[in-house]
Amino acid sequence: MKQSPLRLAVLGLTHDHVWSNLAELRRVKGARLVAAADPHAPLRTRAKRELDCTPYADARALLERERPDAVLIFSDNAAHVPLTEFAAAHGAHVFVEKPLAADLRGAERMLAAVKRAKVRLMVNWPVAWWPQLQHAVALAKSGEIGDVWQVKYRAAHAGPREMGCSRHFSEWLYDARRNGGGAFIDYCCYGAMLARAMLGRPTRVTGVAERLLKRDLRTEDNGLLAMHYPHALALAEASWTQIGHLTSYFTFIYGTTGTLLVEPGDTGRLLRATAKEPDGKAVKVPRPAAHLRSASAHFIHGLKTGAPFHLLCDPTIGRDTQEILEAGIRSARKRASVTLKK
Repeated sequence: MKQSPLRLAVLGLTHDHVWSNLAELRRVKGARLVAAADPHAPLRTRAKRELDCTPYADARALLERERPDAVLIFSDNAAHVPLTEFAAAHGAHVFVEKPLAADLRGAERMLAAVKRAKVRLMVNWPVAWWPQLQHAVALAKSGEIGDVWQVKYRAAHAGPREMGCSRHFSEWLYDARRNGGGAFIDYCCYGAMLARAMLGRPTRVTGVAERLLKRDLRTEDNGLLAMHYPHALALAEASWTQIGHLTSYFTFIYGTTGTLLVEPGDTGRLLRATAKEPDGKAVKVPRPAAHLRSASAHFIHGLKTGAPFHLLCDPTIGRDTQEILEAGIRSARKRASVTLKK
């Protein structure tokens, strides 16, 4: 019997990633967007015009009237929590843009809500759909470079406003309450997630969060996060002041028998260095299955088939990433390392 298309709604339109994700969703079979909720009238107008869906000013009203099968949340990080709780209480599965929340308490509330409602939760990390990163993670997890002893990721640009982020997006990125911090939470989250996925929970973290150049901000514009393990280290770097793209969004995975360098973007290369080829050589990257080519395709596939979400999008990984980030922020404030609870 042919399955009916899943009815989806989007809650929150202030995250600029929403527009590219919903454009992808329109190309995915088996689902259709029926409604969008956001308190900002210009964003609702755009959603109605570009997405041909019913606009709502209030998320609760949307959930009560439309009863969607699943929701995509693209609000500020703090609002992820009540929106997830509302959606789960209405029986809707949840897709949320990274990071999971603004803080650990919020992340744990979200996990409790979906568990209580017996619905699913997926955390979308844009880098998760790079074929070369998927392959690098698979190689490293299968032991192809021996035991992994270090993971490093740098995320950097000149700043949200400088990069052309919309007013609605920039407003909350620069708001520590709504974002969870500044550059540290926005960009150290990627390295923290990759470290958690590759190495597990660290025993101790050391964070540095500084406002180096943008004196008009109330948040940090640069951050470093070191994650300590019994036999490994990981490093996440974040900047809202970097000029140019050199070094940005590269992933490095170091093992006892090899090193992987993952170039950024959909068409970036994967390079592997070994003792025999110390300067590195490009690795052939297989074309991902259809459900691993975009966040929307993966979410719909998981809901339709019951298959687990990709490791990087697992909500437990998202929760632990939040724990690591929060410990890093405490460390930066204390100017001392913080030990994670076992």
